[in-house]
Amino acid sequence: MTLAFRFDPPFGPGQEGRALRDGILALWTDVVNAGGAVGFVPPVAPDDVRPELVKHLTAMAEGRTHLLVGYDGSGAVAATAFLTLNTHRLMGHWLWLYTVMVHPRHQGKGYGRQLMAAAADAARGLDGIEAIRLTCRGGTGADRFYAACGYKEVGRVPGAIRVAPGDDRDDIVMLLPLGSA
Repeated sequence: MTLAFRFDPPFGPGQEGRALRDGILALWTDVVNAGGAVGFVPPVAPDDVRPELVKHLTAMAEGRTHLLVGYDGSGAVAATAFLTLNTHRLMGHWLWLYTVMVHPRHQGKGYGRQLMAAAADAARGLDGIEAIRLTCRGGTGADRFYAACGYKEVGRVPGAIRVAPGDDRDDIVMLLPLGSA
């Protein structure tokens, strides 16, 4: 089975927009509580995550961020990635990939690779974008996953992420030059 991806889905005030917001919020909460390294340390409740989601939605409304959503066979939000444009005039040829998530119930089905391929395709469709850059938390295995998707480690800041007192992790910077598909 594959996910059905939608790039820049509409976020209106109606039921569809609410369902999408609620789906992303539930996904993010579930991913964190399953141990996913997406900006929080478990346990979290939706109210803990909501302010960060609002920041992403605000950036989308301002045209600085794009959203890629993967829907499962039942139409539920199963995966997301946020593609954020650079505002610096010398760095507009690459973008950031943030909050890459696949719901825990879908782990091991290849959906993560599908999401990463869809994110690269979406980035290729944006004018002037030549590469994707992301960071990930060391000690989670995420760097191995991204490397398997074609990303190369280009930097590392030791101990930059403090998960808990005495538990500092590396902040790993990875890059995917897009080239042609």
